[in-house]
Amino acid sequence: MNYQGKRWRTIWRNPDDTVGVIDQRLLPHQFQTLALRTMEECAEAIRNMTVRGAPLIGATAAYGMCLAIRDDPTHPAIHAAVKRLLATRPTAVNLQWALNEVRHAVWQLPLEKRLDRAWHRAAELCDDDVEINEAIGHHGLKIFREVLAKKPYGSRLNVLTHCNAGWLACVDWGTALAPIFMAHGQADIDIHVWVDETRPRNQGASLTAWELKQHGVPHTVIVDNAGGHLMQHGLVDLCIVGTDRTTARGDVCNKIGTYLKALAARDNGIPFYVALPSSSIDWALQDGLVEIPIEERNGSEVTHLRGRTAGGAIAEIQITPDGSPASNYGFDVTPARLITAFITERGVCSASEPGLKELFKK
Repeated sequence: MNYQGKRWRTIWRNPDDTVGVIDQRLLPHQFQTLALRTMEECAEAIRNMTVRGAPLIGATAAYGMCLAIRDDPTHPAIHAAVKRLLATRPTAVNLQWALNEVRHAVWQLPLEKRLDRAWHRAAELCDDDVEINEAIGHHGLKIFREVLAKKPYGSRLNVLTHCNAGWLACVDWGTALAPIFMAHGQADIDIHVWVDETRPRNQGASLTAWELKQHGVPHTVIVDNAGGHLMQHGLVDLCIVGTDRTTARGDVCNKIGTYLKALAARDNGIPFYVALPSSSIDWALQDGLVEIPIEERNGSEVTHLRGRTAGGAIAEIQITPDGSPASNYGFDVTPARLITAFITERGVCSASEPGLKELFKK
């Protein structure tokens, strides 16, 4: 995608065999890149959310494996790297998937060939992510047109999204935002996006809004609790979100607050779609409420906010009384019954095990 007229991906291999990433902790007020030089730096970038979003976490872990293999290509070292990277974030299944892909690619090779193969496989995973998300965008765009066709001619399509599932969460395009980017600029689609601020961490207000603004997509940032009100008054035509892990039967784990939006959408007869890359499906799990580990993050993300002051400085402020404890669950689970359909790289299907298996027969 574009930033100030230049095309970017969120992660890349530098000529000196370091890994380049965008430091997402500084957005939307500062745009800076970092060079990750070791596996440990990749692990820390995932843990502290320099990079975030399930697909990008997977891509960063894949490149982290390359840096680990560069330093020591033996089986014990590879196993240790997988264990270290896997421990950084517990919820997104893409992390485990990407680690397994790189490990499988190099495991049987002679020591001297493992590093080149690891770099190659990591790059393939990144390219595949871009193709997958672009395909999700095309399938989602068809749905947007179908929904808009039911409205009076010349109407605006109002889309509500939660958290950030744009190109910053992936290698490029994004999942839930891919059809939005594609719809923008289409002669027959006037699109507007309601952007949930997405407390805590405000990925909607800081990242989704930033992405949409960079591309000129009309949007409005709203507090998380405004979505139901907008739906009740006919101001939302559809909801679309991403996913960090989806079970075989169709339960979706996504940023905390997604479940409440799905409930409000169901009550108001508004379609609720999940943009679902196949790498986010955990075929080993069935019941998302019971089986998906929900990350609990530091309470400071609830008690403190970071932003730009009137004088232009970047500062962190405390918004709660001293000594008040804070709970910070990072994700919730939306049951399959509340989801209208999945939009995948292979097409659209019901949020169910038969629906998923019809598209992903293997």
